[in-house]
Amino acid sequence: MRTLTSRDNPQIRRLHGLATSTRERRKHGETLLDGPHLVAAAVAAGWPLKALYVSESGLADGENGENGEIASWVARLAPMLPCTRLPDALFAHISPVDAPSGLLALIDLPAPPQVMPLEDSLVVLDGVQDPGNLGAILRTAAAAGIGDALLGEGCAQAWAPRVLRAGMGAHFLLRIHEGADIPAALAAYPGQVAATALSEQARSLYTLDLRGPVAWLFGAEGRGVSAALLARADILASIPMPGAAESLNVAAAAAVCLFEQVRQRVRDIPAS
Repeated sequence: MRTLTSRDNPQIRRLHGLATSTRERRKHGETLLDGPHLVAAAVAAGWPLKALYVSESGLADGENGENGEIASWVARLAPMLPCTRLPDALFAHISPVDAPSGLLALIDLPAPPQVMPLEDSLVVLDGVQDPGNLGAILRTAAAAGIGDALLGEGCAQAWAPRVLRAGMGAHFLLRIHEGADIPAALAAYPGQVAATALSEQARSLYTLDLRGPVAWLFGAEGRGVSAALLARADILASIPMPGAAESLNVAAAAAVCLFEQVRQRVRDIPAS
């Protein structure tokens, strides 16, 4: 295992760019996975890793038996991948998060998923800019059995490190379509198109029949779904809120909607 110690090293400068810049990630076609959990999720999904970077303290903790997870992954993957040890301060410099985990993996950005007819339920995101919200929605979608996520213009970059960390491995279980032409993608969609909205025309989520395919539209944290996409919706859904809060966070709203559909579908499946 080699060691790097200087911020002026070209590889360190490149990693810092990948951690902090959408432009740099697109330029190099690479991104970073932060932490053992994401590394494990990528390996489980058969996702190829290009290199590992480990902090001195992260490796030392594992060697001392206090946190064997990082050392275990290094031992497992170092024979197959370039592995680099970094002083803690230098590791923090290239880390994409405020609390560095001690382990980073370099991966290529994926090619756009193969275009295929959209026939089952999916999530459609309109201008969701917060990385934490975007990652949380993708994580919820994967947990709810969704296969496709369409991200329109204005969304955060799906494969940004902070979105990846919030997604907790969901990226490796979904087909993520970035920069999607949402109206075109939904033009031939055979199911219902549902949007959450605070509107007098909206119907309570719990009165809807959601057992069939649904394209769920979720919008930006402030303005919600754009007027143009709301006009495309077959259903405007509202989430009953007996409390005093004005609205739900978009990630929370997505979780409520997707798992109401799960509840209805599970209820409708005969017991074996």
